[in-house]
Amino acid sequence: MTLQTAGIHHITAFVGDAQRNVDFYAGILGLRLVKKTINFDAPEVYHLYFGNEQGAPGTIITFFPSPVGRKGRIGAGQVGVTIYAVPVGSLTFWEQRLAAYQIPVTLKQRISESYLSFADYDGLRIELVEREEGPLSKWSFGGVPTEHAIKGFGGAVLYSNNPLQTAETLVHTMGMEHIADGDGYSRYRTTGDLGNIIDLKTTPIPLGVGGAGTVHHIAWRAKDDSEQLEWGHHVQSHGHHPTPVQDRQYFNAIYFRERGGILFEIATDPPGFARDEAPDALGEKLMLPSWYEPHRAVIEENLSPIQIREIEVKQG
Repeated sequence: MTLQTAGIHHITAFVGDAQRNVDFYAGILGLRLVKKTINFDAPEVYHLYFGNEQGAPGTIITFFPSPVGRKGRIGAGQVGVTIYAVPVGSLTFWEQRLAAYQIPVTLKQRISESYLSFADYDGLRIELVEREEGPLSKWSFGGVPTEHAIKGFGGAVLYSNNPLQTAETLVHTMGMEHIADGDGYSRYRTTGDLGNIIDLKTTPIPLGVGGAGTVHHIAWRAKDDSEQLEWGHHVQSHGHHPTPVQDRQYFNAIYFRERGGILFEIATDPPGFARDEAPDALGEKLMLPSWYEPHRAVIEENLSPIQIREIEVKQG
């Protein structure tokens, strides 16, 4: 059986201050905070999830905020750029909105598409691209109307320490189709309508250093637990070394580092974020897995409070 991922499930990054992270992704980009939990491996650190109205696979960006963590450096072995898809005709709205918040933007061209390029408060690189594919988001917040709201991922730009080996993994392990070359990148497509376009820089660049402002890993979609088990065998048969299945509460995950140094995850679409909160109340409470509930008081005391708030446009 040939396995083919539908595309990106989620992207996880390191950032600094948690409230500034919320202000940027919810307050300025208008995404919904769909889950407020902790890093299961470091419970003194938040794990914040942002996406569309339900946090559907293909829309989810997640963060580990740490105000005392080191600053990272974007480079080889990482996702270099996180790309969001917006409805056709929306780039002007976003250019004006970002300018109103004094966020510098540049217009870039890559393989016959135009991208609005900027960085978040920690230096994480983001691009917006207009795409017909993918359903409109139903979430509106902070002055972002649904007709211009971010749909989810357009894709990502990968920086590899060994582009030929990463290309091999994308095609022969992940099942992507190579569809174009240009401007120093190779382009690959998956079958989904969000998170389905991957651009791989074709020349190596200096190695990245993990820390605030860098992506920790990129996760690809598996339909369910059964398919994920197939993925584990499939990945191993291609010479990689996947981890055992990890319970992440809202999906199950396996991880492996491809030969260009990028950490890949394969995550299940179910069960999703409504497993422990009502759909209309996602992200409102700190949710803990059962094994951390006895320690809730200590965990909450160690986390700085955060709130979803509208961000005033800066004057002058």
